Amino acid sequence: MLMRSEPFTEVHRLAQQLFGAPASGTWSHPSAMPADAYRNGDEFVIVFDLPGVDQDSIDISVERNALTVRAERRPVDLGEHAQITLSERPLGVFSRQMFLGDSLDTERIQASYHNGVLALRIPIREKAKPRKITVGSTDRADQKVLNS
Repeated sequence: MLMRSEPFTEVHRLAQQLFGAPASGTWSHPSAMPADAYRNGDEFVIVFDLPGVDQDSIDISVERNALTVRAERRPVDLGEHAQITLSERPLGVFSRQMFLGDSLDTERIQASYHNGVLALRIPIREKAKPRKITVGSTDRADQKVLNS
């Protein structure tokens, strides 16, 4: 359903711990946009946490089987007299790319956004759904072929 393609996740995590994360800029590390993915009946669901992101700044695209989600967290207008004493929430553009399996119908993806959570619902292709195969009986002509 979903192919993991982030071989440098641990390298990114170590670099972030050693050198610190930028306060703003472009983020493509998975921890900047954590996700869950699961199958629910005849659809595959991917859920992304995007707290503090306006729905208008979310961009979702699919090219072949590569799903790309981009979102921007903009700074809050604090007013002209505000003095920041703590700033831990990263700002800027967040990006995440996942590769989807051929069993998913990328032509019919549905997206919804509520309370800082982006949910993508991707139908499973008809040919990829489990199906029952009935076993028929053989007639005598078929039996001769099987015995020879």
